[in-house]
Amino acid sequence: MNLSPVKLSPVCKDYIWGGTRLKTEFKKGTNLDKVAESWELSAHKDGESIISGGAFNSLPFSQYIEKNGKECIGKNAEKFEFFPILIKLIDAADNLSVQVHPSDEYALKNEGEYGKTEMWYVVDCAKDAFLYYGFSKKITKEEFKERIENNTLLEVLNKVNIKKGDVFFIESGTIHAIGKGAFICEVQQNSNKTYRVYDYDRRDKNGNARELHIEKALDVTNLAPNMEYKTDSPKILAKCKYFTVTKFKCKDRGEIELSKDCFRSVVVLSGKATLAVGDIKLDIEKGDSVFIPAQDGTAKVCGECEAIVSYV
Repeated sequence: MNLSPVKLSPVCKDYIWGGTRLKTEFKKGTNLDKVAESWELSAHKDGESIISGGAFNSLPFSQYIEKNGKECIGKNAEKFEFFPILIKLIDAADNLSVQVHPSDEYALKNEGEYGKTEMWYVVDCAKDAFLYYGFSKKITKEEFKERIENNTLLEVLNKVNIKKGDVFFIESGTIHAIGKGAFICEVQQNSNKTYRVYDYDRRDKNGNARELHIEKALDVTNLAPNMEYKTDSPKILAKCKYFTVTKFKCKDRGEIELSKDCFRSVVVLSGKATLAVGDIKLDIEKGDSVFIPAQDGTAKVCGECEAIVSYV
């Protein structure tokens, strides 16, 4: 198994609500006019990250794992049928649809893939940016359906004004939507299954409304307000059985703890630095995504940067 860290090139998605920051600020190489999402760490069939540079240059991420063996992802990740997580940067130049994701049990039975629990870290946002996060009160399934049909659903959603550095944990079954002006780093289960229930009556380039998934949403949505989410450590942004997410800051020199139990994903949000594992050094800067295979030791960072570090 090769223990060297590798950079990843993302898959970019041009959903109708996307903007241009991922191209202009985060230097994502794409011919798309606008970029809604960049999938920074992905082994999903709907879009895989690609190894950038080194001995495995241009190899899709799933093939990189095959060549190095499952030891490279660590025993914590091996227990999942598919590679467990997917990490995105999201540029919401417009409001996202109001949506919900299914649980593992429902998704594996009905969709053939995992459900989707996720977390959001607000990298940046406009002064008046907001998001919807669960319901403002408990409602019945009948009321939920009626409000979808008569376009009054927003009246019973929990609207939250956001600021840079905010963290939200969105368990499967939680209705939610990112609002216009938010720039988010999302760490989620390896799933691309979304049930839309409201989309502002938007039309695609052919004049068609985007599909809604009302019956499935009625099956899976938690109709009560969310409990406040807290972790047991100020260093941990989010932690659940699917992933642990931490914020890493380096002013001059720093270390990222590694483990044979699991890989480390490093998504750089600002600055530039050098990351070294053993004798291998990588120059990293804002917008870079690095995969570090499972191994004991530390990754040494020299420079000034901030990053999201994720593992299972």
